[in-house]
This record gives sequence, C-alpha cells and structure tokens, in this order.
Amino acid sequence: MEISDKLLCLFNADVTATDDGYIVEVPRSEVEKGSVDPGETYRVALIAREAPEEQPSESKRETRQGSEPQPPVEIGEVRYVEIEDIGKQGDGIARVERGYVIIVPGAEIGEQVKVEVTEVKSNFAVGEVIDESTI
Repeated sequence: MEISDKLLCLFNADVTATDDGYIVEVPRSEVEKGSVDPGETYRVALIAREAPEEQPSESKRETRQGSEPQPPVEIGEVRYVEIEDIGKQGDGIARVERGYVIIVPGAEIGEQVKVEVTEVKSNFAVGEVIDESTI
C-alpha cells in the first residue's frame, strides 16, 4: 500500500451510525498534538480491517487503540529530506510520513540533505546533516 506524504495521522476508530450518517471519532491525542484542528475539513481514507481470522483478541485491540502512534523514525536512521520551513529558533524543518517533523539545525529552506536522526520524541525528531549535496 502506498501512503501519501500528506498523511497527518493514523489511528484505529469505530464507525458509529446516526440517523443521517456515520461518525468516525478522532482520538483526543491527535488534536492535542496538533495533527488535527477542530473545525477544519480533512480527507479521510478508510482501510479494510484485518481478515476475521487475523484479528487480535479484544484485550490486544484495546491496548493497540489506546496507545500512541510510534514515530516513523529511529535514532541512528539515515534519511534524505527536503527542508520545507525554518523554525522559530532558525532551524530547518523537514516533514516525513504523517507530517512528522525532523528539525535540522543549520539547514536552509529548499536544501535537500542527508541527515542522521540523533533524537526522537513523540511529535518530532532532530537530525544532523551528514551530507549537504543535493539529492
């Protein structure tokens, strides 16, 4: 399956029927982390659930749904990124899967750099430039 770079968040949710439609509930954590803004309109994609014989037990499903999504990068991982913005402290900002931010000190808007991830937090990572040549 191909996933768009524009993906802001990914979570499991139940669909609830109402008189005139259906409701997909967005977890509070997605709004609090800033992935989703109340009152805005978003495109929603629905992905088929696992085949019945592959579905986890009820207790495993509750744990998975209640847990935070994991960052899409790990410490030591090397990525090629494009700097899209400059942060408040002058650091370069690149976005990868689900809109996850990698802060790149010393990088400028438009640069395409090879970085090594040196720090990972739930909503951002820090990467050190290891090759400044363009991609």
